[in-house]
Amino acid sequence: MDLSYPQGATPPDPDEAAGLLPTHITTQADLNAWEETNILEGERWAARQTKRDPLTEGFVRDLHSKMFSHTWRWAGTFRSSNKNIGVDWAQVATRLRNLLDNTRHQIDHTPVAGNSAECDALAIRFHHQLVWIHPFPNGNGRHARLMADTLALRLGQARFTWGSASLGSTGNARARYLQALRAADEGSVDALIVFARS
Repeated sequence: MDLSYPQGATPPDPDEAAGLLPTHITTQADLNAWEETNILEGERWAARQTKRDPLTEGFVRDLHSKMFSHTWRWAGTFRSSNKNIGVDWAQVATRLRNLLDNTRHQIDHTPVAGNSAECDALAIRFHHQLVWIHPFPNGNGRHARLMADTLALRLGQARFTWGSASLGSTGNARARYLQALRAADEGSVDALIVFARS
């Protein structure tokens, strides 16, 4: 199988790669197309979860599972190895719980209602921290973007456009996204907010 992951992507280790469910996939293009169909199912599932709190570990896991369950055997399961990005794998559950609790606290104790700039900043900080935690073996960027979209919708805002381009392949949009993530790593989410709404 010829899988070449774009810059900034986290390829699965050999054990994780063995969890690929469809047997017909032989190239990265095949995998991208297959995952895209599965991700659309995840988007539709998330849109129907209007009464469910997205700031729970169960929702985070279930969304990843819905996005990748036809692709990876381990969909919805936290990673059990370290990657080129992310916290130590043994800290994933604790760091995720802290992120969810902190985000819930911000929503409950910050006047975000009706303030689209505050809502966007909160959802984008959440996205950045979720990418930084990197809870799953693969699909973390796509999952974190859909989680941020879900959070924005719950806060009464429109979904983000994320540069209005596919971020799964190399190109200008992906380069701008990665640059904005690096700026957020340094403490400024401004570029990431601008990119998410571009």
